[in-house]
Amino acid sequence: MRFQWDWLCFSVMLLSSVSAESEDSEVEVEDFDKNSEDTNVDQGRSSLEVLYKTPKPSGEVYFAETFDDGMLSGWVLSQTKKEDTDEDIAKYDGRWEIEPLKENTVPGDRGLVLKSVAKHHAISAMLTQPFVFDSKPMIIQYEVNFQDGIDCGGAYVKLLSKSEDLNLVCSIGVPVELQEYFYDKTSYTIMFGPDKCGEDYKLHFIFRHKHPKTGDYEEKHAKRPDVDLKKIYSDRKTHLYTLVLKPDDTFEMLIDQAVVSKGSLLEDVVPPVNPPKEIEDPDDKKPEDWDERPKIPDPNAVKPDDWNEDDPPKIEDPDAVKPEGWLDDEPEYIPDPNAEKPDDWYEDMDGEWEAPQVPNPKCETAPGCGTWVRPMMSNPNYKGKWKPPMIENPNYQGIWSPQKIPNPDYFEDTHPFQMTPVGAIGLELWSMTSDIYFDNFIICSEKEVADRWAAGGWGFKKLVASANEPGMFSQLVTAAEERPWLWVLYILTLALPVGLGILFCWPSKKMDEDVDYKKTDVVKPITKGELEQQTEGKDEELEKPNENAGEAEGGEREDEDYEEGNETADGSQEEEGNKSNKSGSEDEMKEADESTGSGDGPTKSVRKRRVRKD
Repeated sequence: MRFQWDWLCFSVMLLSSVSAESEDSEVEVEDFDKNSEDTNVDQGRSSLEVLYKTPKPSGEVYFAETFDDGMLSGWVLSQTKKEDTDEDIAKYDGRWEIEPLKENTVPGDRGLVLKSVAKHHAISAMLTQPFVFDSKPMIIQYEVNFQDGIDCGGAYVKLLSKSEDLNLVCSIGVPVELQEYFYDKTSYTIMFGPDKCGEDYKLHFIFRHKHPKTGDYEEKHAKRPDVDLKKIYSDRKTHLYTLVLKPDDTFEMLIDQAVVSKGSLLEDVVPPVNPPKEIEDPDDKKPEDWDERPKIPDPNAVKPDDWNEDDPPKIEDPDAVKPEGWLDDEPEYIPDPNAEKPDDWYEDMDGEWEAPQVPNPKCETAPGCGTWVRPMMSNPNYKGKWKPPMIENPNYQGIWSPQKIPNPDYFEDTHPFQMTPVGAIGLELWSMTSDIYFDNFIICSEKEVADRWAAGGWGFKKLVASANEPGMFSQLVTAAEERPWLWVLYILTLALPVGLGILFCWPSKKMDEDVDYKKTDVVKPITKGELEQQTEGKDEELEKPNENAGEAEGGEREDEDYEEGNETADGSQEEEGNKSNKSGSEDEMKEADESTGSGDGPTKSVRKRRVRKD
């Protein structure tokens, strides 16, 4: 019984969990109200009508941008063209705007929005001071929201390499022609951020490494993160992207402050930073007598005399017998007797008309028609063309490869963190989707600074978005509208606990009978007056004449037993009348004496005494 009640309680808890989830949004709104007091929210407004404060950077910051002033101060649009591209789309004429989010809008918060489709976009801004890779970490962090999803395009940033021209621009503090010529081949040190085309979802981290001997730059790509990027790129929410480079030559990539990839700049990039010490000799050639065959035909093998290469692989079955009833003279197909020449058939032009062929009806009841031919079978004597068996090649020299020589371009960079200094930040993008939202860029050297910056921007947006999310019930209905088969799952989920409750908790017939049985077995206490009345009735019955002597003697014995029991019961009741804990024993004795008048009296008295003891 306890097991059944446990199942019922479990079912009730399962049903109540749905309503509990639907209250999560209300709980988040309450928490939002509490936090809003710290951000000077007007108490007379709704919980979603909040006062947003532009994040203020703290600590050492090399670049910070919120776009909340509604102006592109310090940003320069590129006016150049992309090389090796059709003239119609080569120009960087994609449009940028400063706008708030389409959904979960926070009053006062704005971001940089890519507006054009199928166009090249390029915009850049100078750092407040160049970042030099020495003993401090480098942290680049910003927000992206694919407000209309993402079809094919990127949302990555480029940290442009510092040069004498960039240094001049930074020192005089005015944007000049250099940033107006920002395009895809402009030198950069780091490229980081999301990218997607087709079903290929990427999170780029690329850094350009300078060869210490040749002075050439080579791109090093970090390995792909082991995380489902498709869900992040398609949920139309604002996400926070962070790259952390450390002086110990390690890196971390984070999405929404959770690490999605980390590794070493020396080991976890492709191609490796350091080239191999030895390379294959480009002038080495394989000798003409080099034998790469591990096995060769046995030169001493001889074809057996009984090997016949002319035997066919298939022969007629000599044991086959023509079935009885085979119609040799009947063709398998005959002209259709019901066919008629069309009226528009002209023999001069169309030739002599012939009726179409149909299966011969006589062949339908016969094993076959026409000339009988023996079926073909595999030739047991067929061996095919003889070939000598293969043996190990005694002259096998292995697979030839050029010999190794020292790599003339070998170097060992034990500290790839020391990259080319960064002087500017830029967005150089092509996209087939519009309304890509960028916000809250920061470049710093302390993780705590980046976290505080994120709390005032991305964290605030996340809190508002959570408060505006529909309840659990609305989400279930929305999901079922997109996938109607979910309705069946919902119904089964609700019907299962109800069915279990009925199955395990419905009272059975056996339980009712047990209860009735116990009720009938309850022995009521008999008072002394009732016992005397029953005794007088028994005396009157004993005075009646019996039909035979055996019955009379039996009646006398029962009368004597009854009188003795009566006296014992009276004495016991008088002696222990004031003791309530012995009333049960007296009742049992009285019931036993009362039942002695019938033939089954002793059996009943024993059963009743056992019930009372239990």
